[in-house]
Amino acid sequence: MGCAPSIHVSQSGVIYCRDSDESNSPHQTTTISQGTATLHGLFIKTDAAESIPSVLAYQSRQQPPPSAGPCRKERREPGASARARAPRCCGVEVETQTSNTSVKASAKEVQIGPMRLTQDAIQVLLIFAKEDNQSDGFWWACDRAGYKCTIAQTPESALECFLDKQQEIIVIDNRNSRYFDAEGLCRSIRATKPSEHTVILAVVPRASTDQEETSVLPLLNAGFDRQFMENSSVAACYNELVQIEHGEVRSQFKLRACNAVFAALDHCQEAVEITSEDHVIQYVNPAFEEMMGYHKGELIGKELTELPKSDKNHVDLLDTINTFIKKGKEWQGVYYAKRKSGDSIQQHVKITPVIGQGGKIRHFVSLKRLHCTNENNKQLYKSHCEEKYTGENSQSESHSSKCKNRRKDSTDVKSITSQSSDAPSLQTRRYSSMARIHSMTIEAPITKVINIINAAQENSPITVAEALDRVLEILRTTELYSPQLGTKVEDPHTSDLVGGLMTDGLRRLSGNEYVFSKNMNLSHSHLSVPNTISDVPPCIAQLLDNEESWEFNVFELEAVTNKRPLVYLGLKVFARFGVSEFLNCSEATLRAWLQLIEANYHSSNSYHNSTHAADVLHATAFFLGKERVKGSLDHLDEVAALIAATIHDVDHPGRTNSFLCNAGSDLAVLYNDTAVLESHHTALAFQLTTKDSKCNIFKNIDRNHYRTLRQAIIDMVLATEMTKHFEHVNKFVNSINKPMASEETSSHNEGSDCQCTANIKNFPDNQTLIKRMMIKCADVANPCRPLELCIEWAGRISEEYFAQTDEEKRQGLPVVMPVFDRNTCSIPKSQISFIDYFVTDMFDAWDAFAHLPVLMQHLANNYKHWKTLDELKCKSLRLPSENNN
Repeated sequence: MGCAPSIHVSQSGVIYCRDSDESNSPHQTTTISQGTATLHGLFIKTDAAESIPSVLAYQSRQQPPPSAGPCRKERREPGASARARAPRCCGVEVETQTSNTSVKASAKEVQIGPMRLTQDAIQVLLIFAKEDNQSDGFWWACDRAGYKCTIAQTPESALECFLDKQQEIIVIDNRNSRYFDAEGLCRSIRATKPSEHTVILAVVPRASTDQEETSVLPLLNAGFDRQFMENSSVAACYNELVQIEHGEVRSQFKLRACNAVFAALDHCQEAVEITSEDHVIQYVNPAFEEMMGYHKGELIGKELTELPKSDKNHVDLLDTINTFIKKGKEWQGVYYAKRKSGDSIQQHVKITPVIGQGGKIRHFVSLKRLHCTNENNKQLYKSHCEEKYTGENSQSESHSSKCKNRRKDSTDVKSITSQSSDAPSLQTRRYSSMARIHSMTIEAPITKVINIINAAQENSPITVAEALDRVLEILRTTELYSPQLGTKVEDPHTSDLVGGLMTDGLRRLSGNEYVFSKNMNLSHSHLSVPNTISDVPPCIAQLLDNEESWEFNVFELEAVTNKRPLVYLGLKVFARFGVSEFLNCSEATLRAWLQLIEANYHSSNSYHNSTHAADVLHATAFFLGKERVKGSLDHLDEVAALIAATIHDVDHPGRTNSFLCNAGSDLAVLYNDTAVLESHHTALAFQLTTKDSKCNIFKNIDRNHYRTLRQAIIDMVLATEMTKHFEHVNKFVNSINKPMASEETSSHNEGSDCQCTANIKNFPDNQTLIKRMMIKCADVANPCRPLELCIEWAGRISEEYFAQTDEEKRQGLPVVMPVFDRNTCSIPKSQISFIDYFVTDMFDAWDAFAHLPVLMQHLANNYKHWKTLDELKCKSLRLPSENNN
């Protein structure tokens, strides 16, 4: 095989050189220009120098293997001995993008704030008058790093190449001033616009051991960014370049991307002003210049305090603004500013502090738009539109004529916005459109509230207007009553309770379905049901004598009735409140209905069984006996509340809504994963009631009474669903507690309490809130029961949650409440979390209305009990001393 290279000259004068033994390789083509050129020691002279391009494009400059033949002898590895050279003309440039680099040149993703950028392969310009080991070291370092590398030999060709390609890194040989002035060349490059984001490296000679190292300041003053002590090692050159890439180059790349942000700011219709932490103006956009009448050169570098202020602002407005922004809080509101002409204009201003290095505020960004309520503002809009119209008139006319011919039935948007000098800008139209929306005749209550606040803002002091702005922001949110979960939720017990009780579960993750057994046909024939309340066995009657007391022990009733407390307690309570008389049904029908409802509670559930229903019924009856509650509700409300308490958990499977949704149960599908169990309880109760005339307690009341009663029952049962817990509580506090407290404070009469309840009766919505709050408190009143009852309920609910966790693990479902693992759970902790998060605030509000000192005392004692157990790291329900007793 021959090794002599083959030379080909194209018609354009470009010379192509191929090794004869690699003529088929697409990577060995070399382009040579400007007369005499050097190709790794191979010198070629051509007469076509004038017509040859000024850049040598190396498609490959690969490191040859050690066994390379004599033809490759001159393509030495870095660090090889000096190659044979011949005179060359100055100004030769060579460029390579290697094909066999160890690190492929590829685009990289870079993040700057919320902006995601793509950085292309790094380009490097080597400026060396003569090729030597040092230039080779950088060349092969670029090859290893996957950079695009170009070599230039003269200042002229180097500058031309940089302006063409704008490389990110420039390496200039500053070891010998005989060939060119490196510092002068650096200054020339720095004088160009593209060099703003380029890193320039000076290669300096290595100082001898006895020579003092020279200062780097002259290089920095000339425009260099770094110096590199002469070292031809590829590893040293590679390390230097990679450090530059990950440091200065990446920082400069991010800064270069800021040009897009500034372009957006320059074209933004809102006025934008950026100041330093000391309120020195650093940037204003054209919209700001136009609004304020200043040129940016008159503003940038000045402190805000140097600019004239309008005397129309409230005296303490600036102090208010500074108080906000110095704390890192955003401020927005209405502000009067003075233009250069001296006119005061009203602006909507939003000032946002920007946190920077060291976690300190480094900038303030102000967004401003005109608030068109005064003549100055309107005149400013008018002149703005006139200028815009004048500048675009000729273009608009020619464009409009073309459009009219092409589509006669369409309307040109530009002609609409500029057809009159009085026409407001598009931004103004948008705000006026929003105002029209809020003045529509079809209004929701919240829309009316927003309109009232908007009207009040117009003539309010600035501080009031700012406060009302924040009120409007809150009112426009969709979750008005959803709490901002605070530190309590950081406790895993509370988090699990919130997740398990206040959500409808995660998305269904498997095909498993939970099918619970119905209790439809349970028989209790071993205990006869009394025909009337007077037929109750003596032992049961004796217990029921105490049913009006809060100390009533429902577990004793459960024991003596063989787990059928609901029928007996129901007969007694319903008789006391005259339910049969109101419904016009016989006691036998009522008894049959109670028996049917109780039969559909699952006695196998440790907590959600008929004993829980009886407990909630007892609590509801107790609350109905309170004077203020009794005075606020009608007889229909009382009957609805007692029926709702009786049916509120009928056919409960002993699993939460979240479990059913995750398991894809039939009920979850039927009720679209929303209030699944509560919807089922009410639907089933009415189905069972109306299916059999013997049990239909509603059969004798007229249609209107039935519909009203049914709606009240449904509303109360759905209120026991926990996802809207805070909504119900907050509405009660704001609509009942606060107005009542206000009336009591302003009134000095003894009979003020009667006036309060009379006012509540006048508003059906308030009665609804009371009924919801009553059944919610009855449903979770366990922590307010005497300690022994509280402990028993805590054990029962925990066991039910343990069973759910066990089943979730068996079926491979998401574990909704992980802390309720029977092997690790601390029941005291779970009770503390439940009381803290759900019970305390609700019962404080209910006690303020109904006056329940006994319950609140029990709640305090029980909470103390659970806290003591928790401090002792005890997971059981009782103290060791109590267990011994």
